[in-house]
Amino acid sequence: MNTSMQKGLLKSWNKDKAFGFIKPENGTYDIFIHISALKNMNRSPVVGDTIYYEVQSDNKGRKRAVNARIEGVQSVKPKVSPKTAKKTTKNNGVVKLIFIVIIISIGLVFYKVMVEENNSSNSTNPTYLTPTEKIYQQNYSCDGREHCSQMTSCDEAKYFLRNCPNTKMDGNNDGIPCENQWCN
Repeated sequence: MNTSMQKGLLKSWNKDKAFGFIKPENGTYDIFIHISALKNMNRSPVVGDTIYYEVQSDNKGRKRAVNARIEGVQSVKPKVSPKTAKKTTKNNGVVKLIFIVIIISIGLVFYKVMVEENNSSNSTNPTYLTPTEKIYQQNYSCDGREHCSQMTSCDEAKYFLRNCPNTKMDGNNDGIPCENQWCN
């Protein structure tokens, strides 16, 4: 496929079928040209126009002009109908709205994760446990006990307070369970 720009004269043009043939300046075979190769030209071509074009072969090996322009004729921007322009503007607004909703959703999920991590680090993060508490934590499990009278040590009471729901072992809410029986 040769894609260098070439020059030739429009030898024939069929208005009804919107195609014609270019006589190349170098005198080789005539080149087929379709109106679609002359995108955005200000006017249709007429016999005798100088055409600048690139040559491409189709799947059957036939050569045709592509990316063509008429010498001395200005290109025009494709016209956008008011209906299309309005639809594009409307679609841009919808896209922006969807983008904003996605960003807010991601922010809310991130915030929720951060709050949950913060809450869990305040109550169950093993890095805040003493070495003895870490050993005992491996041996304890939430089994429904809620009161100090059901505990056998301060470490066990601390484990239940930090990890188990509905415990009733910290009456003054200072984070130290069973102060009268085990953790005094």
